[in-house]
Amino acid sequence: MSEIQMIHTSKAPAAVGPYSQGTAWNALVFVSGQLGLLPESGTFAGGPEDFESQARQALRNMSAILDAAGSSLEQVLNVEVFLTDMGQFATFNAIYEEFFNTHKPARAAVEVAGLPKGGLVEVKCTATKS
Repeated sequence: MSEIQMIHTSKAPAAVGPYSQGTAWNALVFVSGQLGLLPESGTFAGGPEDFESQARQALRNMSAILDAAGSSLEQVLNVEVFLTDMGQFATFNAIYEEFFNTHKPARAAVEVAGLPKGGLVEVKCTATKS
């Protein structure tokens, strides 16, 4: 049986609870939910009310963890998106296409009552690695 690897990178913010940024097992990578926090400061990109900056940073954080695990956005199988306002769905889709333009993994998006630290958007994914 293969060992589960804990993924950590300084290019993404530290976890806000008792969990890893991601884990890898065999050829699978699981990225924990990522908020739009800046890795250097732990503050929200663009500020606490800037949805677009938070969305871009959350996706950048997810990408950095994938890179640290030996994977990439092109190897993502599934993405889960959590929005505090479903009215931002179209805006999120436009930003998402900046990261996933030709590769279109399976995805779900749900509206939630709240996110850690008052975030506006959170993303997590499952991917393969070489």
